[in-house]
Amino acid sequence: MSIEDVIREEARLIVLRELYSQPNRSATSTSIRNLLARQFMIVKPREWIEQEFAWMAQMGAVKVTPAASIQIATLTPLGLEHLKHQAFIPGILSPSEPL
Repeated sequence: MSIEDVIREEARLIVLRELYSQPNRSATSTSIRNLLARQFMIVKPREWIEQEFAWMAQMGAVKVTPAASIQIATLTPLGLEHLKHQAFIPGILSPSEPL
């Protein structure tokens, strides 16, 4: 596994955790980009974040809604199950501790 694959899997888990922490279980691509850069030193363009949103939507972990020039990701029941260790989504790092 390449370092880029490791970063992607970790970033996807961070996204799910951040969505869970929001009252509406949603966040914009810009807010996720800023979170990854500031707190986790994963500095990527917004387009990369949106590609990850799309991949996670294909896997059923999030729902993506376009909003003007950004995208909004919302945690799905499957994404929540991944965080609780009740399901496993390949390509997303498993949390060390379930919710």
